[in-house]
Amino acid sequence: MPRANDTAQKVFYKGKSEDFIVFVDDLETLQKWKNDRSIALSDVLNGWKIFVSHSHGAQGILDAASKSALQNEFGTANEDEVMTKILEGGEYQANTNREREGTKNDSMGSANIGR
Repeated sequence: MPRANDTAQKVFYKGKSEDFIVFVDDLETLQKWKNDRSIALSDVLNGWKIFVSHSHGAQGILDAASKSALQNEFGTANEDEVMTKILEGGEYQANTNREREGTKNDSMGSANIGR
């Protein structure tokens, strides 16, 4: 059974020393928010987390952004302010993750082979 083939919708922000990413629900909601700030950030974002890819672009391995990384890049560690700056100045990207096949119960060991 294929897994992990959902579309990832994110906003990529190329910083001076780090690359930042936040995930959004969809482009339409993001565009509405840009024109109408009465829409809550929680309605735009898909999860309340800022990620950093350690200057490896939008496809790099993502880690949670530290307060010091936010402070160094944006001049504040306030996540609300940083998310707003990323959504305003970042680039929207959507991509479909590749399908993956794999065992579903590795604890069965060799019992999965040949089935």
